Amino acid sequence: MDVDRILPTDEAHDLLDLATELADRELAPRAAAFEQRAEFPRDVLRTLGRAGLLGLPYAEEHGGAGQPYEVYLQVLEILAGRWLAVAEAVSVHTLSCHPLARFGTDEQRKLLPDMIGGELLGAYCLSEPQGGSDAAALTTRAVRDGDAYVVTGTKAWITHAQVADFYNIFCRTGGPGPKGISCLLADRATPGIAPQAAERTMGLHSSPVAQIAFDDARVPAERLIGGEGAGFTIAMSALDSGRLGIAACAVGLAQAALDYAVDYARQRRQFGQAIIDFQGLGFDLAENATRISAARALTLAAARLRDADRPYSIEAAKAKLFATDTAMRVTTDAVQVLGGAGYVTDHPVERYMREAKVLQIVEGTNQIQRLVISRALARG
Repeated sequence: MDVDRILPTDEAHDLLDLATELADRELAPRAAAFEQRAEFPRDVLRTLGRAGLLGLPYAEEHGGAGQPYEVYLQVLEILAGRWLAVAEAVSVHTLSCHPLARFGTDEQRKLLPDMIGGELLGAYCLSEPQGGSDAAALTTRAVRDGDAYVVTGTKAWITHAQVADFYNIFCRTGGPGPKGISCLLADRATPGIAPQAAERTMGLHSSPVAQIAFDDARVPAERLIGGEGAGFTIAMSALDSGRLGIAACAVGLAQAALDYAVDYARQRRQFGQAIIDFQGLGFDLAENATRISAARALTLAAARLRDADRPYSIEAAKAKLFATDTAMRVTTDAVQVLGGAGYVTDHPVERYMREAKVLQIVEGTNQIQRLVISRALARG
């Protein structure tokens, strides 16, 4: 069910209509088969890019659509309702464009049109094997050597590790702590950059995730984004936006699961009536419908703050926390509604449940979101 929305412009309505058309035509029919084969749908990302859906929140002068973040998130929700792996890929790619778009020089930003247009796919290299949530403690090091930085270390849990065309590498150029971190933009073909074997994940099988080893990889010094020591600020800025992207993905996935469960419950009959008419089941569905609406409202409210250039970090944390917890609950309940049928791959709800779990982990675990929110409360 596509939810009626109030959008700022006719152009925004047209973009959502376009997203719905492409999602129904290009995503929904392919999702199950690609997930079964664990095949990344690179051509779908190109199609979305050429349709202008990968650059929605970025400036038109750089090849973007200049749309409010509120509109971009609603597009993500539509995509996630048909195929979460694609929506997550769009979210990660948009996140990967953020450092250059916001902190790059005019000369560096000449790379943006191909990135935003989907011809070049991005990866965001922040997490490490021993440091996921504690980003300020990362150990991947970059040492200046003439006109380049020599990068050594390992990144972990990198979406698009094996298929990306460019990498945002967050690395240590100075001393310990956040002030010693910088951001480099590296091409995939850089010698010394070696994506490892893909992880065997619970869900999102068509989204490749892997470690990346950096073995004296020489990245041109002109690819330093924002200056030495700016990396942690860049990373946190991007993650605030990325958390809203994951929240929107969670809303779309939850809505898809609820819609499927409701449709099944209307048709499935037991004891002479549709099972949706049993109060114990119908009330659970009503509760989940309400949670999804609340998650959507939280997410879009945070987006409006971002669009108004007002502080939104705490609201993004709340949205990510609530929306992803909602997706986990709704997808689990959808499996329960279908009973034994929900536990087999003939129905998509078992995949929805497996996919929902990762949303509680990526872009900062939900424990970290609670920490961010509680610290804000403690500060008053």
